[in-house]
Amino acid sequence: MAKQPGKGGILYIVATPIGNLEDISARAIRILAQVDVIAAEDTRVSRKLADRYQIRTSRIAYHDHNERQRAPQLVDRLVHGEDIALISDAGTPLISDAGYRLVRLAHEQSIRVTAVPGPCAAITALSIAGLPTDRFVFEGFLPSKAAPRRQRLEALKDESRTIIFYESVHRILATLRDMVSIFDGHREGFIAREITKQFETVRRDSLVNLLAWLETEPQQRKGEFVLLVHGRPDRPAATAELERVLSLLLAALPMKQAVDLAVNITGASRNDVYRLALRQSGD
Repeated sequence: MAKQPGKGGILYIVATPIGNLEDISARAIRILAQVDVIAAEDTRVSRKLADRYQIRTSRIAYHDHNERQRAPQLVDRLVHGEDIALISDAGTPLISDAGYRLVRLAHEQSIRVTAVPGPCAAITALSIAGLPTDRFVFEGFLPSKAAPRRQRLEALKDESRTIIFYESVHRILATLRDMVSIFDGHREGFIAREITKQFETVRRDSLVNLLAWLETEPQQRKGEFVLLVHGRPDRPAATAELERVLSLLLAALPMKQAVDLAVNITGASRNDVYRLALRQSGD
């Protein structure tokens, strides 16, 4: 490509298909064919896309395990005038994939960074889920180990926005079991499996029913998952106040005394207060 004297190159953040190879823009194909090099999460995976659209640009690996070393190397090439495209295995780079260090270093060197937008699994799933879309939060992958995963879910159980997760085939059941335990099992959820691929499956139901479905349908436990959870409904002010009062009392008193005082203070029914006390105390 012809370069302007004294000008650095351009870093293109290029979205690629998340399954169906037809889901790529004409601009993305043009940019990938014109840049000096493509930094790909896995050069073997990107070869399929390159072969489909006869993209002959050389590719180098750029992923989580080599990002610290490779990012400065790529920025040096950008400073010297080369144009580089960053792609992930699927979807929009940097969304649960490597690229943050490269983009940040490029900005620090006054390199132009521009996006070639396209598919993103999280937004694609949100658009078809039938859950609230006006406010949402993307959590990506939860921790792989049980204790930190449950800790993270505990921190999210009062989140009022729609929550979007990515999950692997190896942990989808464990994650759903934790969600049923920590969130309200009747809270609405949505599973999108293998989006845009031949065996795409989508299902919206309560978390407990989604878990039961996957437990009895092993063929649905294959592939890549996007999991959405409805945010916690707004609590009535009286309920929120009861929870606050009871929490303070339980911190200082035995459960029976705390329940008695909470009933007298708030006027709530003893059964409701007792059930809430059990839940807050983790019994």
